[in-house]
Amino acid sequence: MTIALIPGSFDPFHNGHLEVVERATRLFDSVVVAALRNPQKSQALFDLDERREMMAESMAHLPTVSIVSVSTLLVEVAHDVGATAIVKGLRAVSDFESELQMAQMNRSLSGVETLFIPTSSSHSFIASRLLREVARYGGDVAPFVPPAVLRRLREKFEGEEL
Repeated sequence: MTIALIPGSFDPFHNGHLEVVERATRLFDSVVVAALRNPQKSQALFDLDERREMMAESMAHLPTVSIVSVSTLLVEVAHDVGATAIVKGLRAVSDFESELQMAQMNRSLSGVETLFIPTSSSHSFIASRLLREVARYGGDVAPFVPPAVLRRLREKFEGEEL
């Protein structure tokens, strides 16, 4: 059985993330999406439990997908879930350099290979950081996120003083 591990902070989960997961389900028997707490990123908008709930609702149509929330090394998660590969989405060439370094480190630590799936051009500009900013200032992010995420973003920023 082939198992893909798709890690990310997913704060929030968006249509570019969903595209990568959907494509991975056609390549692997099982896909585990890991919502990670990334200490290198600023304060999270949604906690891990909230992200996991939004992701579960957004991927309910994908029966071979499971979700975990973790605060540990990715290679430990890969080992725990029996991942045969780590899958990462790439939006642009600029993503490749840092992703390549992480892939090489992960392979060195665990032997697990990383596969890159480029997002379609319709999703290549979507970034969680931008979505948080647009949503915070009342912009319409509906075209870029699944309905479950849109609802949570609207709740999060409803009545917020800017």
